[in-house]
Amino acid sequence: MSKEPRWTQTWLSGTPAVQDYPGQRLGLPEQGKGSIARFVRRLGALLIDWLICAWAISQGLLRLTGTDAALVTIGILALEYILLVGTMGMTFGMRLVNIRVATLDGGQPSAKAVLIRTVLLILAVPALIFDKDQRGLHDRFAGTVVVREK
Repeated sequence: MSKEPRWTQTWLSGTPAVQDYPGQRLGLPEQGKGSIARFVRRLGALLIDWLICAWAISQGLLRLTGTDAALVTIGILALEYILLVGTMGMTFGMRLVNIRVATLDGGQPSAKAVLIRTVLLILAVPALIFDKDQRGLHDRFAGTVVVREK
């Protein structure tokens, strides 16, 4: 009997990628500035931005409640991401946790990339599916990566 793997094992298991840390195959450093921002930082930034949009703006300034508040909050969050990531590469929450959105070569994302990324982020599910480099589907489709600023 042959010792070769069955044909199903050749495509089901795939070829394992040799990678010591997230971002290595993208040419990013393991730690410090320019390294992949880990999930906890990203989640912290999103929570800060959500609190700013939900509590401070929707409920504090506009005094909205219920379904109206939820929809307006999502719209304000999307607007914040489009404006701030599109101009500065980071939102208020990202600034507080020292991360930013960049292109794969380290530059500022284009308006198209920011729009794609924001729409998919608002849908939530694409942002929860990660690859080995801890990039969500929203980052993969937009050609962006979230990296540490310090």
